[in-house]
Amino acid sequence: MTQVNKPVDLTHILQSLPWFLELKSNQCDQLARISSFLFVDNNTILFSEGDQEDLLYILLEGRVSIEIDIPTIGTKQICIAEPLDIIGWSSMTPVVRQRTARARAIEACQLVTFRAKSLQRICEEDPQIGYTVMKRLSNVIASRLLTTRIQLIDLIMQS
Repeated sequence: MTQVNKPVDLTHILQSLPWFLELKSNQCDQLARISSFLFVDNNTILFSEGDQEDLLYILLEGRVSIEIDIPTIGTKQICIAEPLDIIGWSSMTPVVRQRTARARAIEACQLVTFRAKSLQRICEEDPQIGYTVMKRLSNVIASRLLTTRIQLIDLIMQS
């Protein structure tokens, strides 16, 4: 993983993302202060199942495979994250912060990362940011649960 050292206007990037269109400029500035721009090469593991990493990712460019390990079956891809998808939502859950899957770049990727503990603090201090972030995260979680359920049904039908 490569942290980009050249100047990147994270506030401008965040303001251009549909996730944050409802937020004011100063709110995007707050989020930019706890975020970083990240470039990863193809086949880079962002995190693995069980990791307790403190990062939430928004994919800007590239694709990331979200995978789980199933005993006796092996690794199963449950979805492919594409630009504007959120990756690593479990870092934002209040109790269980360990990763529920592996995230592996299947193309070179550009991402914005947020320190989850800092993002949680900002969400608690500014209810508008908190509502916006949690509304987006709940949609991601619901979508991933539905996708996982469909994958599970496929596995059962193949047995």
